Amino acid sequence: METTLLIIVILVTAVFLVLLAYFITRWRFENKFRQWRESELKLWQMEKERAQREAVAQSRAVLGGKFTEQLAPYLPEFKYDPTEARFIGSPIDLIVFPGLASGDPQEIVIIEVKSGKSRQLTPQERKIRQLIEDGMVRWELIEKPYQE
Repeated sequence: METTLLIIVILVTAVFLVLLAYFITRWRFENKFRQWRESELKLWQMEKERAQREAVAQSRAVLGGKFTEQLAPYLPEFKYDPTEARFIGSPIDLIVFPGLASGDPQEIVIIEVKSGKSRQLTPQERKIRQLIEDGMVRWELIEKPYQE
């Protein structure tokens, strides 16, 4: 009888220790997971705020650049008569016809306005510049038949 009782006490103790170890391990894991989740949430929030600030800054830069493109003919650096400039916007910004105001245009000037940190031409703009430099420019007239 004593042996059976001893075995039961040992089994109950073993089961108790296993359950105790299980719950302690579970509590530690859940605590570490909770800490990890909170730190990841903080990092995610900081990254989200940084991305939002960058997006706003980039948007302002783009809008400022577009504004500058349209105001370019009225800036002191612009060496042509503003009334002879025509805003296009894309893929080039302006076409200027020096002499147009006096009725005697002398040339056609294609202008790309750059502002901000990155003042490099896009691949499209470089290609257009090369086409102009290579003389790959022509005049076409489209006439619509007159109808009464």
